[in-house]
Amino acid sequence: MIRRRHLLAASALPLLGCEPAPAITGGFTGINVARGHALRDLGTPPAPRATRRTQVVIAGAGVAGLAAARALRLRGIEDFVLLELEDDAGGNARGAAVGGIACPQGAHYLPLPGADAHEVQDLLEEFGLRRRVSGRWQYDELSLCHSPQERLFFRGAWQEGLLPLAGVGADTLAQYRRFAAQVDALAHASRFCIPALRAPFTAQHAALDAQTADAWLRAQGLTDVHLRWYLDYCCRDDYGAGLQRVSAWACIHYFASRHGFRAPQASATPEDLGAQGGADTENDAVLTWPEGNAWLTRRLAAPLGERLHTGHSVLRIRTERHGVAVDTLRHADGSVVRWQAAQCIVALPAFVAARVIEQPPAWLVDIARNLAYAPWLVANLHLAAPLQDRPGAAPAWDNVVYGEPGGGLGYVDARHQSLDPRPGPTVLSYYRALGDLPGARQQLLTQPWGHWRDAILAALAAPHPDLAQRLTRMDITRYGHAMAIPQPGTLRRLRQLSTAITDARGAQTANVRSGRLHFAHADWSGYSIFEEAFTRGHAAGGAV
Repeated sequence: MIRRRHLLAASALPLLGCEPAPAITGGFTGINVARGHALRDLGTPPAPRATRRTQVVIAGAGVAGLAAARALRLRGIEDFVLLELEDDAGGNARGAAVGGIACPQGAHYLPLPGADAHEVQDLLEEFGLRRRVSGRWQYDELSLCHSPQERLFFRGAWQEGLLPLAGVGADTLAQYRRFAAQVDALAHASRFCIPALRAPFTAQHAALDAQTADAWLRAQGLTDVHLRWYLDYCCRDDYGAGLQRVSAWACIHYFASRHGFRAPQASATPEDLGAQGGADTENDAVLTWPEGNAWLTRRLAAPLGERLHTGHSVLRIRTERHGVAVDTLRHADGSVVRWQAAQCIVALPAFVAARVIEQPPAWLVDIARNLAYAPWLVANLHLAAPLQDRPGAAPAWDNVVYGEPGGGLGYVDARHQSLDPRPGPTVLSYYRALGDLPGARQQLLTQPWGHWRDAILAALAAPHPDLAQRLTRMDITRYGHAMAIPQPGTLRRLRQLSTAITDARGAQTANVRSGRLHFAHADWSGYSIFEEAFTRGHAAGGAV
């Protein structure tokens, strides 16, 4: 159960329409900030009150930790425990319900995996989401995102697709085509794939990794404001920060590892532009559910039973002569429990791993020191009735406002996947990436709920002036260190590490290890998406 730490009194808002605004309740939920800071605030951990033994300890029950647990079970290893500081497993891919309507608290979709992500493909087959019919792969139609998939509020109206097209000039369209050609050329010259480790690190990759996306675009003469807004949005969506912070490699990887970048054809008419902007192709297809990727993590956690221990903060991991000792703070009673095991899978962010491991290896300290993390905010807005819509494209699953300040990424509608055609209450899950804002993490943790409520209402006022009248509740989840930002040099540093750490045959491996410790987290890929975290966890579980 998600426990709410704060429930703030309802308060009236400034009118955004002609009707009086109803009382809006809500609070912070999903993440227990005090538990996350337990190690910092506790000082020297007390002596353990109890000692337990198991074969393998998995520290961290995010996507990587859950994947590691599944990999152990696939190998017939059932004697393990999975330790998680929150009350639910899933990490950034958990979900909740607001007003009885399921909604995500973090990641909300999974692109159809490519051939390099075969571990994820196997998982989807196991869950009945993918099957081979007449020699071709088919995905569960109920889980594929229903059409229309996405739209953009641009110049006072909604347009299909997220690339700004309505009324843009010939110079803008020409820059779209130039960028598309650049992505295509780079993808042909050097391989880009997900998981990223399965592509060789070429000199071209190194050159892109050495500079910001902003610097690379300017060097190419790609300065159009609409192109740069769209690319900045894409980088913030996957990496938590924009063009001035992420590397050029990360910006190109976003497109070249998936479906490329499609620009309107030179012969396109104004009518064609709208259709091209909203084209839903097989390559763009994603899997999504009302609760987001919690649909996946809950199924990964379901078979674990008593092996999953929530409400446990890892305080210390120590390698001993014949095994590993992991001390945890059990928040239910404040006691410290020591787990002794033969091996430990450290499915924690690198900066946490470097802090809790006694005498951490130098390369772990170096990675932790040089990785930057983006804070995120996810707000679930319960609406008593559907919103009035602006002109243009019909309501979609993903709805984005052009030029929204403050790191906003728009919202998804929890009822979009419903087959019930009757209008009714719904939940909008709104996302804000704060990796570009100075002091964002401090603001995220210190500003009251009302501050964020008002900021979100203001951000959505242009497309939805009646939002305050329809809104009944807003639950906000805060992630102080949501994801690693692939800044310039991040890929090079991680690739040097993966080259130095090889498997028994001397081949490059997705498993990062040090003696009895196996490291499994998306941090080791330098950016955070489901496929990277799952592959890292699966590799660690297989290596044990």
